Amino acid sequence: MTKHQIITSNSNRLDFIDSGSVNLIVTSPPYPMIEMWDDLFISQDSTIKKDFEEGNGYSSFLKMHALLNETWKECDRVLADHGFICINIGDATRTLGGEFQLYSNHSKIIEFFSSLGYSVMPDILWRKPSNSPNKFMGSGMYPAGAYVTYEHEYILIFRKGGKRTFKGKEKEYRQKSAYFWEERNVWFSDLWEVKGTSQVLNSSTARNRNASFPFEIPYRLVNMYSAENDTVLDPFCGLGTTNLACMAAHRNSIGVEIDEEIAKMARERLNISATELNKIINNRISAHLSFIASLPEEKKEKCYHNELHRFPVKTKQETAIYISTVSNLVYSDDLVTCEYI
Repeated sequence: MTKHQIITSNSNRLDFIDSGSVNLIVTSPPYPMIEMWDDLFISQDSTIKKDFEEGNGYSSFLKMHALLNETWKECDRVLADHGFICINIGDATRTLGGEFQLYSNHSKIIEFFSSLGYSVMPDILWRKPSNSPNKFMGSGMYPAGAYVTYEHEYILIFRKGGKRTFKGKEKEYRQKSAYFWEERNVWFSDLWEVKGTSQVLNSSTARNRNASFPFEIPYRLVNMYSAENDTVLDPFCGLGTTNLACMAAHRNSIGVEIDEEIAKMARERLNISATELNKIINNRISAHLSFIASLPEEKKEKCYHNELHRFPVKTKQETAIYISTVSNLVYSDDLVTCEYI
């Protein structure tokens, strides 16, 4: 059984979460220097607006990251030793005071977590393919005036302390939570090509305030960096995509969203059926069976056998995998409880 909730709050104060009680944090914060989030930052520090008016972009950039750092400090407090933080962030380009430049959000976040003593793990480039014919910006065909248009974002990964050790029941959960050999080869690549998601929202305010990442991003990260029954936090949860990934992955989840309107939509989005969640789970199993079927006969013969699911797997570490399906969901106030088979 797992529990899932969306809490309306500013994530710079997570007093409702006990210190060291979270195993993994997966989030995509507001991106400093991206216009759609200007008002959010200005609402917390009015001097940012003055910097914009005076064309002082770098000062605005630093103040926005100072606001994010307050949340990162709280994340550090609630994260258990040896836990991971995965942050999806894009860099920004902007013209202020007549000057165009790049604002490197990912490097500021790396700098901050390094200062806290976190281990900086290899990051992932999330490439968001674009079919736009007008990708290239600047002075057209003439040299020395055009600039590269970004089609990627970063997934930064940090670990708090050394490797996590699993004992007793936790060791069993870890073995059940192993990923398939072919998933590992894709998920632990440094380049992910996953199409971005455009959200259809009923409110213009919410539309201007939200840019959720696609389900596949948190679903991979939750499976990669946590085990069954762990607790996952998303301090900038938006429409609750990380929570949904945790429901499908047999993890507990807490989502925090500052905007009550968006938080309400996220809670409605968690009102999902067991059938819908099981489609995600069964698609994962089907993909594995298709992979096994594609192997040449001599490689099939060398496969191991997973007794719980009664299908072949490539490695011995996969023989204890058990991907639970959802049997029932119970909704009460702001809490969703998932029961599994």
